[in-house]
Amino acid sequence: MNVSYFPGCTLKNKAKDLDFYARKCAEVLGVNLEEIEEWQCCGGVFTTSEDEVATKLSSVRALKEAQKKEQPLVTVCSACHNVIKQTNHAMATNEGFANKVNRYMNEEAYDGSTTVYHYLELLRDVVGFDKIKEKVVNPLKNQKIAAYYGCLLLRPNGVMKMDDPENPQIMEDFIRAIGAEPVYYSYRNECCGGYVTMESPDLAKKSSNRVIECAVNCGAEKIVTACPLCRYNLMKNGSEIEIIYFTELLAEALGVKEADNG
Repeated sequence: MNVSYFPGCTLKNKAKDLDFYARKCAEVLGVNLEEIEEWQCCGGVFTTSEDEVATKLSSVRALKEAQKKEQPLVTVCSACHNVIKQTNHAMATNEGFANKVNRYMNEEAYDGSTTVYHYLELLRDVVGFDKIKEKVVNPLKNQKIAAYYGCLLLRPNGVMKMDDPENPQIMEDFIRAIGAEPVYYSYRNECCGGYVTMESPDLAKKSSNRVIECAVNCGAEKIVTACPLCRYNLMKNGSEIEIIYFTELLAEALGVKEADNG
C-alpha cells in the first residue's frame, strides 16, 4: 500500500527516532511511506482565526499533493497531525476560509477531500492490530507501559475523531497488540505543559510531574507517546522512567530496532 507521508520539522532533527522507526515498521507491515516532496513546516499550531491563512498554506499544499496521487496523507507527530487535520476540515466545511486560501494560492482549488491518518490510525484502521500481532517476533511480555496521549492527538474531538477524548483506547490496544500490558492512569490525556514551557517553566514542570507521578503510581515502567514536544517536556522535567516513542516500541516488537539502530 502506498501512502503520502508528511514527516514534519521535528522528525528531521530532535525526533529522528520517531521518523526512523515509523519508516522501518511500515516496510515490515507492507506500507510504503512516500514522503511529500518539498514539504514545509505545518505551522506548529492551528490558529483559529479565519482571517489568518498564511500558516495553513503548507498543510494545504501537502494535502493537495496527496490528492493528486489519490493517496491518504499520513502523519506521525501529534502536532503536525493536529494542524493538518484541522486545516483539512476547515477547507472542507468552511467555504469562506477555503475561498481565502484558494485565492491566496492562485492554484487549482482544494476542497478538503484528502483522507488524513495519524500513524496510529493507520495501524488500527488500515493495517489492523490483528495483523500487527501476527508480525510481532519479540512480544514485549511482562512490560507495563503507560500510554500518554497529551492534548493534541484527540482534540478537538469533532475534527480529530481518532478516539474518545475522555477515555481513549487506541494506544492501549496498540500496546496489547505488541504483547505488553497497558497501564491506565487519570492523566494520560491531559496536557504536559509543553506550550507554556518558555513563559511559565514552573507550571510546565508541575504539569509534567503530575503526569509522570500518576503513571508511576499506577505501576508504569515506561511511558509511550507520539508527541515530540510531550516527550521533551516529560524528560526535561526529570522523568524517573523511560519516555519512548510508540514507533520505537513497535520496532522492538517487530524485530527491526536492534538490526538497524543496535
